[in-house]
Amino acid sequence: MTLFVGTSGWQYEDWRGVLYPAGVPVRRWLEEYTAHFATVEINNAFYRLPSRETFASWAERVPPGFVVAVKASRYLTHVKRLRDPEEPVRRLTAHAAGLGDRLGPVLLQLPPTLRADPDLLDTCLARFPSGTRVAVEPRHDSWWTPRVRAVLERRGAALCWADARSRPVTPLWRTADWGYVRFHQGRARPWPRYGRRALETWAGRIATAWPAGADVYAYFNNDPGGAAVENALLFGRLAERAGLRPARPPAVPAN
Repeated sequence: MTLFVGTSGWQYEDWRGVLYPAGVPVRRWLEEYTAHFATVEINNAFYRLPSRETFASWAERVPPGFVVAVKASRYLTHVKRLRDPEEPVRRLTAHAAGLGDRLGPVLLQLPPTLRADPDLLDTCLARFPSGTRVAVEPRHDSWWTPRVRAVLERRGAALCWADARSRPVTPLWRTADWGYVRFHQGRARPWPRYGRRALETWAGRIATAWPAGADVYAYFNNDPGGAAVENALLFGRLAERAGLRPARPPAVPAN
């Protein structure tokens, strides 16, 4: 199994002094980030889809083998609410194609008010080009049904395993031959950090859920105060001890 560990975004002012040395300008933060992690999730694409040229410029700035996951635009998931997906999916994939071989999974995070509609989800997933890895993060309990699971399995889409307050808030279904995990908020102090025991438990879950040849992507979204950086670094080390193989072990910043 290859485990890709990173954070949801990299441009956070309060990461200066945590991940980014004081002397590194903001325009060099992406390069500094890639010295420590093997992947990043582009979270701000949810609010405003970057141009193909912007994606291409990021691809030029990251090293070979670095993986960029892309959170789908809110236009598709929250405005259209998965309806009429052909144009927004086409635009999303055309822009993200600027990443070339750096492109990893696409994340569909659904609104918490969107109730289950397996047919709507199936139609949306069908619009993605063959071979695109799509992870789906529903946030309404009505989605946890056999029909929804069957749609994900048939389309080869991964159910995003989401954690909030150090517990899973989604079923631990393995719906694809790869996995996607998001850490939103831990229970340790200072907020919103995860404690060591919670991360050890997650490393064990992942180690037992997927076969040796699988790819699993894990992103920490608890960015305030640099918590995501600290937790991602710790999780990478704990994952190695659990028998997982990080794509590149996260490197602790010198500062």
